[in-house]
Amino acid sequence: MVFRFGKVHSSIRQPGLTLLIPIADRLRKVNVQIITMPVPAQEGITRDNVTVRVDAVVYFRVHDPVLASVNVQNYTFAMSQVAQTSLRSIIGKSELDDLLTNREPLNQGLELMLESPSTGWGVMIDRVEIKDVALPESMKRSMSRQAEAERERRARIITADGEFQASQKLSEAAMIMSETPAALQLRLLQTVVEVAAEKNSTLVLPFPVELLRFLDGATPDHAKSPTSVPRRPMPEPVSLDEALAALPDIAPAPTPGSPPRSRTCRSTASPGWRAWKG
Repeated sequence: MVFRFGKVHSSIRQPGLTLLIPIADRLRKVNVQIITMPVPAQEGITRDNVTVRVDAVVYFRVHDPVLASVNVQNYTFAMSQVAQTSLRSIIGKSELDDLLTNREPLNQGLELMLESPSTGWGVMIDRVEIKDVALPESMKRSMSRQAEAERERRARIITADGEFQASQKLSEAAMIMSETPAALQLRLLQTVVEVAAEKNSTLVLPFPVELLRFLDGATPDHAKSPTSVPRRPMPEPVSLDEALAALPDIAPAPTPGSPPRSRTCRSTASPGWRAWKG
């Protein structure tokens, strides 16, 4: 692009050799390649009152060097300021869920906001992307608890569904086994085989209660307890006086030279005790 005495020529010089008039002409080069400009992180409050920090990147190029050199002093700095302002505006109009999961509409809205002023500067926006969304630590902890609670809810639902299906299958199996008792015996033998394959030292074998009742009913009454001995009836309790009255009369042996004593034993005036009388 050539300026002659400060006035720009409408014709754009292509790359290569260019003829210039000394002192009168001045050549300015404009880069028409795609420029990658990072947008600094902007802090704002979303529509659902959450404070976030969002940064982005803008891809643009100059499609009209005359407008980029004449209409704006520094188009790169101007694009940076417009991008920061537009990004803060997008943050205030959006919700947190949209910033985290639905960024494509936000990128398109940000691109439209940048195209409005950049058209008069000879700049064409190629694309705009939101790079990162920084959340407060308290919000991160709340979101992690919410995700954990959601996973726990799903796990409980899956467990309950499995128990429900298992109970249905067990009820159907119980109905089939009640119709064919031999199936229960086969299932018992299969369980014994499975337990024995584990190389256990102790094997607990369940015995059907119905078989015990059948054997008990088939056994005669006289053969149920062959070693039983009839018990003697317990004596009735007696008083102390009756027990002493039932004892035989006894007396101590006489010593040599002593007079003979009577061998009778009688009760004294008190009926509760007895005394020896010589």
